[in-house]
Order: sequence, then C-alpha cells, then structure tokens
Amino acid sequence: MAGGREVKTKIKSVQNTRKVTRALEMVSASKIRKAQERMKGSRPYARLMTQLIGHIAKANSEYTHPFMADHGQIKRIGYIIVSTDRGLCGGLNSGMFRSILADMRDWQAKGVEIDVVCVGSKAATFFRRLKVTMTGSVTHLGDKPRVDQLIGVVKVMLDSYSTGTLDRVFLCYNDFINTMTQKARRDQLLPLPPSESLQTRFDWDYIYEPSPEVVLDHVMTRYVESLVYQALLENIASEHAARMVAMKSASDNANKLIETLQLIYNKARQAAITQEISEIVGGAAAV
Repeated sequence: MAGGREVKTKIKSVQNTRKVTRALEMVSASKIRKAQERMKGSRPYARLMTQLIGHIAKANSEYTHPFMADHGQIKRIGYIIVSTDRGLCGGLNSGMFRSILADMRDWQAKGVEIDVVCVGSKAATFFRRLKVTMTGSVTHLGDKPRVDQLIGVVKVMLDSYSTGTLDRVFLCYNDFINTMTQKARRDQLLPLPPSESLQTRFDWDYIYEPSPEVVLDHVMTRYVESLVYQALLENIASEHAARMVAMKSASDNANKLIETLQLIYNKARQAAITQEISEIVGGAAAV
C-alpha cells in the first residue's frame, strides 16, 4: 500500500487538476450562449443564399457558371476542413477526422488525388502529416471570426475548381445540434448539388444587369463564402459545447478519484497508527 505522504501528494495533484477543469468548464459555459447567438443569427442569411442559388440553378439560362458545371471524370478533389484551434473538447476533432480519413481512403483507392485547405490549427497539424497536398490554412480566428479572414483560403479552392484543377470541393465541419450533440458533416460545395426542393414545370430565367457573368460570379462567390463562414460558426458553438461537457466529465472523475485516494490515505494512516500502538505495547511488555 502506498505511503500516506505519497497518497497526500496525489490528492493535491488531482485537486489542482480539478480546479483547471472547473475553470475551463465555466469559461465554455459563459461563451457558448454568445456563440449560439452568432450561429443562429447567421443561419437565415445562409439559408436564403442557398434558396437563391437553388433558384438560379433551376433557371434555364444561356450562361452556365463554372461552379455549376460538372467536370465529369473525377481526378482530383479538395476538402475545406474546419476544426478548432484549441483542444480539451473531447472527441470533437478526432471524430470528424476519422470520418474524413475514411472518405479520403475511398477516393484514393479510385486513384483520385486530394488537396486540403484547413481552418483551425488542429486540422492543420493533423493533415500536414498525411499524404495529401495542403494548399492553404488559416488559424487562430478567435470566437468572433470575420468573413474577410476566410476569403484567402476559400479563393484557393474556387480558383482551382474554375481552372479545372479540382473536380469536386467538399466542406467538412461539426454541425451544432444541441449542447450534448455535435455531428460531423461533409457537404459538397462544388459543383453545386442539385436542389430537389424546387419543382419547376416551365422554362424561365432571371434578367441580369449588367451581365450574367458578372452577377453570377459575384453571387456564387458570396454563396460559397457564406457556407464556409456558417460552418465556422457552427464549429465554434460545437467546440464550446463539447469542451463544457468534457470538462464537466473530467471534474466528476476527479471528484471520484479524490474520494478513492482519500479512502486509501485513511487506511494507510490507520495502519500506521495501529503499527505504532503495537510497537508501544510490545515494548512495554518486554520491560
């Protein structure tokens, strides 16, 4: 059995760890509400942009934007992967990375090459070690990211698709369901997936000013940027929720461990006292 002093040191170490986990839990609990507000505030814009693009995709236009064109044979694909900058959020990142790796292996088995753009230091660190081409990354965006911080990495993928270098572009992130549930998602960004929600029986189109090329190029770029930005906000809310739950679980485990160690300490102390009494009684009997 471990000595009383050694057990006491372990108890103090676990108590210090519990202070850290409780502090992180309280910080995430205080930040999650604002993160949810920003996420929900951005959802209507992303939803309406998706609806607008769905209408444009269904229109019978003489001009087809490059983002709507399917390249046919798939030789190279790209991933925009949104992760966290910090850890201690349970299996939030690792669960998403596992699903992405499984999807990547399926594509590589077909001879398809892969490009990756990472948003968040965890994804950048993880995928830099793999046999994929990392064409860009952006990290440390904070809890209040701006769209202009994402324009650079998004444009890398958009330009690659426009020039025909990439044949598919996917967006991977953690979707916020509720405080206890976050789901890893993989959405196809380019080419635009067909919208099944719009059923049209007539040939129609919009009137574009100054021209379809200028208008659609601007709208399509804003559309992709809005989806990536919304994915980032969803991921931030998921991060705080996952960290709050993980730190709560860690604090509970620390409490149980302290109780176990305290019991061991009491037994060790009782054994030491019993031994001292036995030595005193034995010495007195010898005299």
